[in-house]
Amino acid sequence: MIPVSLEAWAARWGVTPEALDELRWLSAPPQPPPADPRQRSEAHAQSLVRLDAASRGVFLWRNNVGAFVDDTGRVVRYGLANDSQAVNEKLKSSDLIGLRPFVIGPQHVGRVFGQFVAREVKEPGWVYRGDPRERAQQTFIHLVQANGGDAAFTTGAGSL
Repeated sequence: MIPVSLEAWAARWGVTPEALDELRWLSAPPQPPPADPRQRSEAHAQSLVRLDAASRGVFLWRNNVGAFVDDTGRVVRYGLANDSQAVNEKLKSSDLIGLRPFVIGPQHVGRVFGQFVAREVKEPGWVYRGDPRERAQQTFIHLVQANGGDAAFTTGAGSL
């Protein structure tokens, strides 16, 4: 039997890239949290992801999402995909949003396109529980993936 890459096998059997990414994510062994408490925070993991992204030519920006009442009593919402409280309960955009330069096939030779990139950062050792917040974050991730973007949960560098 000739060895075949996982990508080639998936293409032969009609497995979508999104399904393959999910399989990789589901089958990855859980990583133990670091021993140093300063390295166990989501903020530390986010710093590692951003440094890793920069070293790979991927642009990532912090996506703060929330709402406040201004001086006139009006609710002001900010952040990506935060149009209303109802939307935010079902669809939570990722912590980091950005672009990856992406060169496409022969018909576009030499042109560079930007692929949408999103990373939902969690503290090291995090495990998906499927609570309403995580499900809303997963919904955003699936929306990005279904439209050709690159989105995932991450607990540190190495997810790009």
